[in-house]
Amino acid sequence: MKEDLVERVILVATHIYQTHDTIRKTATIYGLSKSTIHHDVSTKLKNIDFGLFLKVKKILDENFSQKHIRGGEATKHKYSK
Repeated sequence: MKEDLVERVILVATHIYQTHDTIRKTATIYGLSKSTIHHDVSTKLKNIDFGLFLKVKKILDENFSQKHIRGGEATKHKYSK
């Protein structure tokens, strides 16, 4: 893999690990697509740094399990205005 690609994957994964941000929020911060971020942290990261991959996977699983709650809060906020 190219060196800049490896750096990007590590940077994005470290960001998710430190902030517990969602893939969508991380994509917005770094100006990349959700698909790119997801592919980086779920496929490429496994081959680059397996330990970090396991940590990020745990966070992404938590975010996924809370998805329905966050969606409900967003809808509630939208209609409360």
